[in-house]
Amino acid sequence: MTSELSQHLPPTHTRRPRGPTLPAHRLPDLPGRVAIPGQSRGAPGTPSPLERFNTAPVQDAERALLACLHSPRWALRVAGHRPYPDLASLLAASDEAAYDLSVKELDEALAAESLPDLPEDTYSAAHTALSAAHSAYEARFGHVFVISLQGVPRDEALDHVLTDIRSRLANDPEDERVMAAEQLRRLARERLTGLLGARAGDDLRLRRVGAHHHDGAAPGF
Repeated sequence: MTSELSQHLPPTHTRRPRGPTLPAHRLPDLPGRVAIPGQSRGAPGTPSPLERFNTAPVQDAERALLACLHSPRWALRVAGHRPYPDLASLLAASDEAAYDLSVKELDEALAAESLPDLPEDTYSAAHTALSAAHSAYEARFGHVFVISLQGVPRDEALDHVLTDIRSRLANDPEDERVMAAEQLRRLARERLTGLLGARAGDDLRLRRVGAHHHDGAAPGF
């Protein structure tokens, strides 16, 4: 029987071969969102999102984690260390597991990522500059450009991305692999915070990560 928690898990990702460059018309994947109904603060007997995560069946927890970082071993390790007393402990475990990604695991995680989530009209407004930058980056390093934009104002995101991608194009491939791994670690923290760290009373939103998912609709967290 499907558990209540398994009804709220995001779909997992499937890998698909990528071309050497990004199509000129490619747009960022707009976040698909699945809401966990908000709960009022102090409602008796109401488990918090973290409590629900802590007590979820292991497969449900792993599937939720794969939407934050597409690495099965990372998800297994983070789920396996439950229960977490607070969000900070969960984020610390996420960091520790992310630091241990192998080259193959990093490649798999990068293959599941989509372009940075910028305002909807950004890619058309700066079509030429962004397309050229992304294509040059993917041709050089073989994977999509990933970056954490936490704390960057939306109206500054475009300039931030363009500046960073042009700077990172000069990196040695091994140095860039280290940089990409660090950005994935930060993105995982942001997504976990979005999943479990919203204010009480708010709907919690979980962004689907990556461009490709299973054809069948999977249960959501």
